[in-house]
Amino acid sequence: MTSRPRSLRIRLLLISAGIVIIALLVTGAGLTKIFERHSERRVAEELDIFLDQLSGAVQWSVDQRLSLTRDLADPRFKKVFSGLYWQIRNDQNGSLLRSRSLWDSELILPDDALAAGDIHQHIIESSFSRALLIREQMITISAGSQLIDLRVSVAIDASEIERLATDFRTDLIPALSLLGLVLMAGFGFQIAAGLKPLNSLKAAVNKVRSGKKSRLDTAVPREIYPLVEEVNSLLDLQEKSMVRARDRAADLAHGLKTPLTALVTDITRLRANNQTEIADDIEDLALRMQRLMERELSQARIRHGSSGHKSSVAAAAEAIIRTLQRTPRGEKIDIIQEFKVRADVAMDQDDLNEVLGNLLENAVRHASSRVSVSIIDNASKARVSIEDDGKGISEKQADAMMHRGQRMDAKGTGAGLGLAIVQDILEASNAVMFLTKGKWGGLKVVLDIPKATVRAKRG
Repeated sequence: MTSRPRSLRIRLLLISAGIVIIALLVTGAGLTKIFERHSERRVAEELDIFLDQLSGAVQWSVDQRLSLTRDLADPRFKKVFSGLYWQIRNDQNGSLLRSRSLWDSELILPDDALAAGDIHQHIIESSFSRALLIREQMITISAGSQLIDLRVSVAIDASEIERLATDFRTDLIPALSLLGLVLMAGFGFQIAAGLKPLNSLKAAVNKVRSGKKSRLDTAVPREIYPLVEEVNSLLDLQEKSMVRARDRAADLAHGLKTPLTALVTDITRLRANNQTEIADDIEDLALRMQRLMERELSQARIRHGSSGHKSSVAAAAEAIIRTLQRTPRGEKIDIIQEFKVRADVAMDQDDLNEVLGNLLENAVRHASSRVSVSIIDNASKARVSIEDDGKGISEKQADAMMHRGQRMDAKGTGAGLGLAIVQDILEASNAVMFLTKGKWGGLKVVLDIPKATVRAKRG
C-alpha cells in the first residue's frame, strides 16, 4: 500500500503554528509577570505615600500615648479587614497605634534591623489574610526631653495584586489570540511566497513533459537550482538514450529489410509451384517479423509528450483512404467519409498515419460492404470514429483486443501488434481509444485526440 504524499505546506504551517503558540505563551507569561511587578511597584509607591502621611501625623501626647494629628483620607483604613492597614509601634515600651481596619489584630513584622529612614518590604501571612504586602519605615520623634523610635507600617492584601494580574491576563488573552491569527496569516503568506518557485517548477516540468519545452529554466532561486540542474541532466541522458534506441531500431529495420524481401520472393516461387500451404506459413511468419519491426520502429520514433507537433487528421485520413481504395479488398468496400471539422491534432504526422492506417486497414479487412470514418469536434479534442459492417465483436473480445498479442480475428495473418502500436502512440500523445459496437453491428473504434492548441494533462 502506497503512503499518501506529505504536504510541505501543511508541515510548514504546523511548525509555524507551534512557534506562534510557544511565542504567545512565553509572551503572555512575560507580560503578566511584568505587569505584576509594575503593579507591585505602583502599590509600593502608594503605600510609601501613606507612610509619609503617617510619619508626618504621628505624635507623642502629653499622657505619653501615640496619636495622630489627622486621620488618613482613604476610607478603607476605617473598614474592618478591608485589605488596607496601618500600624505604628514603639518597640521600646510596646505601645501600639493601629488603623480601625485591623480591629483587634496586629501586624507581626519580621525581626530585622531597620535603620532610621530605611524602608523595608515584606510579604507575610496573618490570621485574617493569606498574604500581606507590607512597607515599613523607622522614624524618630521627640517626646519632651527624649527621642522615641517608632516603626511605621502600612500593609495591603496581596490578593489585590493577584486580582489585577488575573484581570490583566483575562484582557490579554483576546489580544494575544488576535495577534496569533495575524501571525499565522503572515506565516501563511510567507509560506505561499516561499513555495511559489516550486509551483513554477511544477508548471515547467509539465511543459517539458508535454513537449512545449525541452529543458527547465535555470533562472530559479539558489535553493532549488541544484534540483533543476539534476532534472536537466536526466533529460539530457534520456534524450541521448532515445537517440541511441532510435538508431538501433533503424539499424535493425535495415538489417531485416533484405531478408524479408527474399522471403517474399520465395513465397512467390512456392505459390508458383502450387505449394500454397508452405507459402502461407512462411508469409505469416514474414508478416509477424514485419509487424514486430514496425512496432520497434514506431516505439523508437515516439517521443513522450511531443505536443509541439501539429498534424491534420482529416488530410491523413483522406490520404490513407485513397491508398486503401486502390487495394483489391478496398475496391469492394464503400468507405463513407463524414468530416465535420478539419482539426489539427497534437501528434506527429508519422504517428498519426500509423494509428489511422492500422485502424482503417483492420476496418476494411473485416467489413462486409462498407466502412464509415467521421471526425467531429469534442471540446479540446478531435473525435475520430471508424466503424465497419462486419461481424463485430463482443465486450469480452473488445477487452482482449486492447491487450498485446490479440488479433482482430483468429484466422488473420497479423501478429496482433497493430492495436498495441496504436495504443502506445495514443498514450504518448495523451489520446484515448474506445472499442464498441457500431450502428451496423460491426466494430466501432473511437479516438479522442488532443487538438494542437490544447494539451490534456497526464494523470
